[in-house]
Amino acid sequence: MRDRVFFPSDILKPFVKNYWTCRHDTDVLEVMYPSGCVELCIDISTNDTVRHRGSNAMKVPSLEVLGHWTIPTMAALTKGNTCLITRFHPHANALFFPNPASDFTNESIDLCDIFNKESGDFYNRLMEQPTLEQKVEVLEAFLIQRLVRNKRSDQQLKLVEHLCNYVAQEDRAFNIQDLSAHYGFSERYIQKLFMDWVGITPQKFFSVQRFNRSLELLRSSPQPLTSIAFECGYYDQAHFIKEFKSYTGLTPNQVKKLC
Repeated sequence: MRDRVFFPSDILKPFVKNYWTCRHDTDVLEVMYPSGCVELCIDISTNDTVRHRGSNAMKVPSLEVLGHWTIPTMAALTKGNTCLITRFHPHANALFFPNPASDFTNESIDLCDIFNKESGDFYNRLMEQPTLEQKVEVLEAFLIQRLVRNKRSDQQLKLVEHLCNYVAQEDRAFNIQDLSAHYGFSERYIQKLFMDWVGITPQKFFSVQRFNRSLELLRSSPQPLTSIAFECGYYDQAHFIKEFKSYTGLTPNQVKKLC
């Protein structure tokens, strides 16, 4: 369950959506929903989490870069597990990691494999702090340090931000030709920008945004599936169910019962 939410300082606000803690009071097997964002997940309870994808299972590292999930995935969490999670804006996660964002897609990457000793020192400092607020301060200092070292192009960053906003606001079927014509860049160049900066293609990014709109309506609205499908821009209910199941392994009705 989501416990507490913290908002970033002014210097990080353009790049980080928020920080939040996720705490579990019982052992649970949770469906992982694609968020449309890359996240940095820090286990601050030292309780094991195991992620399941089909017949494969893996222990989650204490410092985890969690990329975009576009395939059905479950997480087995033990009682007492608490994570401190940084959710980056879709266009901005590449500012904090040297890898192309696509390296993280459908992957759980140990931050120590990226930054070596620096990651271990950061984790030790964070875990030494007695309060959650102080842990967030250490996290912010680490992210600001990474941001200052960033060598990425500000011009490209702004372009990717505009592209993401344009795609996220689309309420009809996505068409990369329209996106290319609107911004005056080739389809190939836009595809590469998305893979490097966001981690998924613009088509997949649109699909995940649409999925999240439908998930919110499932949780909050009494509308029938046909109405939700139409409102979110799916061709029909069958299309809605097929795409929903491709992300979660469950039908919309099955997820609604979990809400």
